[in-house]
Amino acid sequence: MAGNSQRRGAVRKSGTKKGAVVGSGGQSRRAIKPKGPTPPASERTGHPAARRAAAAARREATPQGRPQRKDRGDLPETVVGRNPVVEALRAGVPAMALYVAQGISVDERTAEAVALVGNKGISLLEISRQEMDRLTGNAIHQGLALQVPPYDYAHPDDLLARAKDSGRPPLIVAVDGVTDPRNLGAIVRSAAAFGAHGVLIPERRSAGMTASAWRTSAGTAARIRVARCTNLVRALKEYAAAGLMIAGLDADGTVDTDDFDLATGPLVLVIGSEGRGLARLTRTVCDVTVSIPMARTVESLNASVATGVVLAEVARRRRNL
Repeated sequence: MAGNSQRRGAVRKSGTKKGAVVGSGGQSRRAIKPKGPTPPASERTGHPAARRAAAAARREATPQGRPQRKDRGDLPETVVGRNPVVEALRAGVPAMALYVAQGISVDERTAEAVALVGNKGISLLEISRQEMDRLTGNAIHQGLALQVPPYDYAHPDDLLARAKDSGRPPLIVAVDGVTDPRNLGAIVRSAAAFGAHGVLIPERRSAGMTASAWRTSAGTAARIRVARCTNLVRALKEYAAAGLMIAGLDADGTVDTDDFDLATGPLVLVIGSEGRGLARLTRTVCDVTVSIPMARTVESLNASVATGVVLAEVARRRRNL
């Protein structure tokens, strides 16, 4: 043992000598491969130039160069509860399906809802209570839910086309910031009752044609088109360029309905919001602002009521031509 100088466990490699190690020469499978030349900034993911290029491509692919914004109004809506469901069906709100929870007690409203969807050819689906809770987001549904498709909005130019086909001077109602869908529904109802060719609403900061708005319109939403625009001021300027006069409804108007001579010509009547009235930019494109003579004890009218009053005066003047 003492004469053995080799360390235990060591392996002596004979005939080997330390020297240069031969490399793969770039032929190994795992060798790093070159990525090529650096791409332009517009093609680099996450680069500001690439984001600007993508935005420009989206604008070019969209009609009129404006991207169409989708919001909650573009998604199906679910009306829940026995009374709301029956009222929606009575008003002719378009629906895709009526959901009925299994095992619910049947009353007159449930029976009427089932009969109405049967007459209209709407799908009737029976689901479990757990599925109904998930569908309605745990709302108080009373065992009934009605699925309503998103409203099919017209283009602002479609309203002018309808006016041209009617042979009468254009009459369009534009809504500026009305956020209550019931008010919007009542405005649509008045517009249909007094011969308007359509209603124009902005995409943002405005109520949409939900089931509540449709129901308040008492079914008239099926007889008059509602258009939606990205920018209300720009749409009003385009109407003005087409020869329409822009009249804003305002409590401190420059004229009142007694002297509203523009009522008989091509006209856009702009309705302000429930609280602040006409927006500042909207007011700048109005040719005239119109007020309603009222008793001094009353400060103002609801937006939808005021719309009905002015449209009735417009209709009266046009009948007397």
